[in-house]
Amino acid sequence: MEINHNFYMNLAIEEAWKYQGLTYPNPAVGCTVTGEKSELLAVEAHHCAGKPHAEVNALKSAYYKLTQNKEILKLHNSEEIHTFLLQNHNNMFKNCSLYSTLEPCSHVGKTPSCANLIARLGIKNLYIGVEDLNVVAAKGKDILLNSGLHVTLHVEKQKCEDLLFPFLKFMKESFVFFKWAQRLNGTSDAGIISSKKSRKNVHAMRNVCDLLVIGGNTVRTDRPTLDARLVQGKAPDILIFSREKDFDRTIPLFNVENRKVTIASDFSLLKNYKNIMIEGSAKMYELSRDVVDYYLCYLAPAFGGHEGFKNIEDKFDILNASKEEEDIIMWMKRRI
Repeated sequence: MEINHNFYMNLAIEEAWKYQGLTYPNPAVGCTVTGEKSELLAVEAHHCAGKPHAEVNALKSAYYKLTQNKEILKLHNSEEIHTFLLQNHNNMFKNCSLYSTLEPCSHVGKTPSCANLIARLGIKNLYIGVEDLNVVAAKGKDILLNSGLHVTLHVEKQKCEDLLFPFLKFMKESFVFFKWAQRLNGTSDAGIISSKKSRKNVHAMRNVCDLLVIGGNTVRTDRPTLDARLVQGKAPDILIFSREKDFDRTIPLFNVENRKVTIASDFSLLKNYKNIMIEGSAKMYELSRDVVDYYLCYLAPAFGGHEGFKNIEDKFDILNASKEEEDIIMWMKRRI
């Protein structure tokens, strides 16, 4: 039976996109583990910096599926999971295959080396989407080749590169994404649009972004806080994009501790930050199109409102679309 390796890699890719925007300064990575007969054992992703990498989460889930040993489910620290798997694997992974959107890391940092773990578990086949260009973590495939694994590169390479792009961008300069919520008729005004789960997802992104950009009219009208309270996270610095410098300083966003608020009529401040989210509607979209890398839309299954994106004619390539609670969440890039 011919194995569809693209299918298993796509499972990993889809899982990783769920955490895009949440893993900074690490990349979003997904991993699939299959058994001796290509049965699906696990599909997992890296959730946030400092936590277990995708390969570790996937091997943890695969171990539990194979053994039903709940002891491993109690472990959440990466080093503890590594140690447990090395002490208890009993060669159960020797005929398994692993699909990772990114080359497993070679270095020991906040977490142990995934490449060393995979090599010592005796996994048979490794399929990699793209090599790791981060010199600190690269060359994991060499460790694995030297251990006798069969390594195949560039499975669904373009999709894995699209997934990895934000990481490559903020490693060198700034990654900028534009986020908005809209209804089916293109409106983005008149109160709350997206579900609470979607709003919580946005707060989680605010928690890890360096800078949040917002339009001056939105600040004056909505009087927002722009914090990450739904996830008990930190509030990012703010750039208010406005020609007018006069604002009511009782607006909540000005009174968040440990935050820098800048008011400017250009985007030159962006060069001082790495992971940048712009929140806005049609006007901000048009003003920022020359600095934005990716677009993130929360599409609510509703009509209503009056103003929004109805008269903009740009086209997009959808990189990933998923349904969370009521909303459809789309990561996109604009066609140039």
